[in-house]
Amino acid sequence: MPTWTGRLFPPEHTTVDKAHGRLEIRNIRTSTALTGYLTFPYAAQVFSIQRNRTEIVSQKERMETVYGITSLTPLKADPGRLLCLARGQWSIENRLHYVRDVTYDEDRCRARKGKGAQVMASLRNLAISLLRMAGARYIASALRFCSRLGLHVLRLIGVQVRL
Repeated sequence: MPTWTGRLFPPEHTTVDKAHGRLEIRNIRTSTALTGYLTFPYAAQVFSIQRNRTEIVSQKERMETVYGITSLTPLKADPGRLLCLARGQWSIENRLHYVRDVTYDEDRCRARKGKGAQVMASLRNLAISLLRMAGARYIASALRFCSRLGLHVLRLIGVQVRL
């Protein structure tokens, strides 16, 4: 990031969250100055997000800096929106992993050799995505419903079955 007299420019946007026994402060700095130098296709902005996390009880502190490139221009995504989008990515990840852990009981899966675990995880992700695209709000109840459909469940991927 650009420096001036040895200090970073002030952050363009800051958020403060207190939850789960932690205080987390996130700062974002963005720039379009590097877009002409990057060989990354469609790069419109670069950014750095600095996260300062403090455990409330133990006062243990942890600092982390992540860097990113986006195709969103500053008009489409100001620093506040970029910070929100980066934070929102985790809710997508958590939502998917929670379903895989709870509904599919993935932690007790016995497929561990070769590519078996990766293939099974991909199939679970596919099933979850298909159910969400079909409008399912609750994956567990949607799976129970689909189990009663038999081969007709293939309609979710556009396959017509004649019995």
